[in-house]
Amino acid sequence: MSKKIIATDKAPAAIGTYSQAVQVGNTIYLSGQIGLDPVSMQMVEGIDAQIVRVFENIKAVAEAAGSSLADAVKLNVYLTDLGNFAKVNEVMAKYCSQPYPARAAVGVAALPRGALVEVDGILAVA
Repeated sequence: MSKKIIATDKAPAAIGTYSQAVQVGNTIYLSGQIGLDPVSMQMVEGIDAQIVRVFENIKAVAEAAGSSLADAVKLNVYLTDLGNFAKVNEVMAKYCSQPYPARAAVGVAALPRGALVEVDGILAVA
C-alpha cells in the first residue's frame, strides 16, 4: 500500500521531521498537536486555551484528510499535569461524540515548546 501525506495550513506546520498526518489505506495517523496557533506559530497561553487549540488543530488535520474526529478510533493525550485531565474531558466532549474513541492519558515531564498538553490519534475511514 502507498502512503499519502496530509498537510494543511489550518494547523501548525511541522516543527520537526514529521508530517501532520499520514494515510495508509483506510487509516489516518495524526501526528501529535500542541497548542500552537497555526498563523503565528506561537503557543497559546494557559491550559484551557491550549486544550481547545490542540483539538482545533487535530480537527483541521482530520478535515484536510477528508475526514473528521467522528472517525477517530484512538486518541493519546499527553499532559504535564494529570490534574488537568478533567479539563481535557470537557473539551474533548465538544469535539468527539459517542461512541467515543479509545484513549490513553499519559503524564509526561515535558512537551515540545513548553506545551502543557499534546494529542495524537488514529482515524479509520471508509
